Amino acid sequence: MTNSLLWTPLAFGLVGLFLPKRLTGWWATLGTGVTLTLAVALLAGFDSGAAGLQDTVEVEWIPGLGVDYSLGVDGLNIFLILLTALLWLGGTAFAALREQDRPHLFFLMMLLGETATLGAFLAQDLLLFVLFFDLMLVPFYFLFGAWGTDRDDGVTASAATLKMIVYTLIGSLLMLVAAIATGMIAAGGGDITFSIAELARQPLGEGSQRWIFWFFAAAFLVKMPAFLLHGWMPDAYRAAPLPVLAVFSGVLAKVGAYGFLRVVLPLFPDATVEFQEVVLVIALASILYGSVMAFTQTNVRLVAGYSSIAQLGFITAGIFALRADGADGAVLQMVNHGLVVAPLFIIVALLVERSGSEDLREMGGMATRAPILAALFLIVTLATLAMPGSANFVGEFYILNGLFNSKIAFAFVAIVGVALSAYYALRLYQRTMHNRRPEGIESREIGLRDGLVLVPLVLCILALALYPQLILKRTDASVEQAVSAVQEPAPGKLAKR
Repeated sequence: MTNSLLWTPLAFGLVGLFLPKRLTGWWATLGTGVTLTLAVALLAGFDSGAAGLQDTVEVEWIPGLGVDYSLGVDGLNIFLILLTALLWLGGTAFAALREQDRPHLFFLMMLLGETATLGAFLAQDLLLFVLFFDLMLVPFYFLFGAWGTDRDDGVTASAATLKMIVYTLIGSLLMLVAAIATGMIAAGGGDITFSIAELARQPLGEGSQRWIFWFFAAAFLVKMPAFLLHGWMPDAYRAAPLPVLAVFSGVLAKVGAYGFLRVVLPLFPDATVEFQEVVLVIALASILYGSVMAFTQTNVRLVAGYSSIAQLGFITAGIFALRADGADGAVLQMVNHGLVVAPLFIIVALLVERSGSEDLREMGGMATRAPILAALFLIVTLATLAMPGSANFVGEFYILNGLFNSKIAFAFVAIVGVALSAYYALRLYQRTMHNRRPEGIESREIGLRDGLVLVPLVLCILALALYPQLILKRTDASVEQAVSAVQEPAPGKLAKR
């Protein structure tokens, strides 16, 4: 099942190259629909009480280097896989409803991006994880650069894309060096393996852990992005096609957070404990900086972009509380954020189509003749600000609870971010929906076809609000296993290698 799930999007993308242009988008949408069906079937057969890997695939790939084609699912990745399949279906369908230049290549890149992202979540071999992590850059380089929008201030889509690639490629190269070093040092002259499970059973010495930890952390923090490593985000977000940005922001940022849980905590437990407070400072800086920037921006894309920095800061803080409740909240919040930010960018696209501008100051009164669109946007807004009763509230509660029990001073700072999120979310909604409508702005209800894309995503937000245990119950065992290495360090110092 996992193998079929992984390669289905790419297979549909390759076949789509030979179809007429008018059918390419719908064929790609069908491919993402089949992938979602496989993901749902995978969840249906998932044993929620087991902490170990399920539906595994183990094939020797490069035996001489100890690299295996190893896939599997557990509580850490099962819902991120489902989120990937769901959001890619929504983003691809939304793109298919609009005319695309060179649709064959556009939808091939979209589906290649889905396969690469699924591969990063499914990989259980460290070098295979790095391979898929790097492969994600390729389709988005073309999607942002070739189908992006040049700005009026002279910044081209290709320049913005190049900036993003430079940032993320440097992080990826550092991670590749760290992954190879981990396998070589752990082997100690014996047989080399890059199996994440095997490497977790033979941790490196403290000295090696320290520098390898930061090489991995750099790659993951750039991908999220975190404060001080987010320099690529403003230009890239303003250039990207909005359907592509919906899946990019909704899913790819989570690969970095997932990497901390899958790779860093189990493989480098001593370094994780040693640098816990440093990463928490970065996380809190991301929360505060992202929140402040979100309510000072006038570009609707950047409001959503900076809010994502703040939300990923919360997720990072939950992971580095180094407690099961904080990590549970982080996993739940990864799914919550994806379910919120993807429909948010789809709504942004609809607002831009109606107003002809991405500037908040040139919008207003959109709800006049669009009560359904306004209601859908309101649900997304309330989820963004973590209104009590929403799954986002539950996720933040778990994260804050973990911080209070681990580092109480950091928890009080994080609470400030909760208050700030209410301001920037309500500001975005109020200015677009209910402020005075400028002349020339069209208030138009959401169409049936766009509604078929947006409404299911909003319904998922409501469903998860009613039953967040759908995720928490199935992730708890794997999360406890992931954080156990940093909660119960082995007595004495590890032998240095």
